[in-house]
Amino acid sequence: MPSRPIDLHAHSSVSDGTETPAELVRAAVDAGLGALALTDHDSTAGWAEATRAVVGTGLLLVPGMELSTSFGLNSVHMLGYLFDPTDAAILTETARLRDSRLHRAERIVERIAVDYDITWQDVLDQSTRGATLGRPHIADALVARGFAPDRSAAFAGILHWRSGYYEPHEAPSPLVGIRLIREAGGVPVIAHPATRGREPNVSEKGFASLVEAGLMGVEIAHRENTRAGAERLRELAAKHDLIVTGSSDYHGEGKPNRLGENSTDPEQLERIVAAATGWAPVAG
Repeated sequence: MPSRPIDLHAHSSVSDGTETPAELVRAAVDAGLGALALTDHDSTAGWAEATRAVVGTGLLLVPGMELSTSFGLNSVHMLGYLFDPTDAAILTETARLRDSRLHRAERIVERIAVDYDITWQDVLDQSTRGATLGRPHIADALVARGFAPDRSAAFAGILHWRSGYYEPHEAPSPLVGIRLIREAGGVPVIAHPATRGREPNVSEKGFASLVEAGLMGVEIAHRENTRAGAERLRELAAKHDLIVTGSSDYHGEGKPNRLGENSTDPEQLERIVAAATGWAPVAG
């Protein structure tokens, strides 16, 4: 395993990142990373480009995805690593999720357009063809139109879930998400579950149900996890012998997250690779 930093959560322009998969690989190399996981929302469309780009770089690429799931009113993201991207069930569910995100975004824009001069075309202009389109692209359109200074401000204001413009989107339960990843030979790791306002995700009962369903790891070193929540997650991870990861959740421009700002211990990545049967990491 690499001795340099290991970042297991990053997005490209295939979903809501601002850099292409190849650009993301180059950015990871420039940042001095030893390993990078490409984890676009509900899509593996960037795997091939990233695989080509990593050749000769010395970077270890860990193909993955951030699968959308929901628990009540809480959005729960499930990172899946090294699963078979041709698995029929995964393909069917991610296609449905991308379609749900698209129509949800259209409805949100319709609501925002009542009060702000923004169109659906403005949002499309912020995405690449075939990208998993969602609220981040609406945020970018709001920034481009001068209604917010950056992505973070757009989410804190106009796109906040308590705003009158918000609308949830359909997603499977975390239990279903875990099953999909496991049955495709992958390793499911719950993403930043201690984000403020998501306390139910780290309750003893709720977490135990995820572990029973096959959850294999938890993302703890992440800027959105609260300090108290991260400590609670460490206790739960130790109790259930879970893989523990750290990562940046890098998106490129518009968000403060920087590649390598949090890292995963090499032995934890070794556990992921050893457990996966669907795909293998790509050594550059």
